[in-house]
Amino acid sequence: MKLLQLDSSPLGTHSVTRELTAAVVAQYRREQPDTAVTHRDLAADPLPHWTPLPQGAVDTLAPEQRAAVERNEAVLQEFLDADLIVIGAPMYNFGIPSQLKAWIDRIAVAGRTFRYTAQGPEGLAGGKRVVVLSGRGGFYAGTPLQAADFQEGYLRQVFGFLGISDVQFIRAEGVGISAEQRAASLAAAHAQIQGAALPQAA
Repeated sequence: MKLLQLDSSPLGTHSVTRELTAAVVAQYRREQPDTAVTHRDLAADPLPHWTPLPQGAVDTLAPEQRAAVERNEAVLQEFLDADLIVIGAPMYNFGIPSQLKAWIDRIAVAGRTFRYTAQGPEGLAGGKRVVVLSGRGGFYAGTPLQAADFQEGYLRQVFGFLGISDVQFIRAEGVGISAEQRAASLAAAHAQIQGAALPQAA
């Protein structure tokens, strides 16, 4: 099992999603001790916004352009190598952090993770599993505010477009309401992690 852990919250030890991604990874390591974990911290080491790079052989590029091409390829290869991707995705302003969006822009690559055909787009990254740990200040799922949730639908669309249909969400909602609600929501999310049939390697 090759597991890629992504954290995108800049809140450090105060982050809900970092606590939950760590819990999922710890559970995998207990259940499958040979799990190989790669951790990318998108907040501590953020990727710049994607910009197009010149085409051509890498050795003909300027040093900074060569470094950008090599970084993008390393990010993409981490994704391609992973059997399971565990993502910490706090909801920011109804969507995802820009740090996570910058990562998505590196893995959605025509000809590598999807392609266009006469019958429509085809995902090329099938067979992977994704677990998203979602932290939200308010309550959205199953409430009138669900229509304002552009986080979960977006992530499902992105990974579905890449050919990944096995996407599981574990949410801690209402964490901004009070300290008591935060503790209760975290406890419920941890219980869901402990009781979940987490995806196994294909």
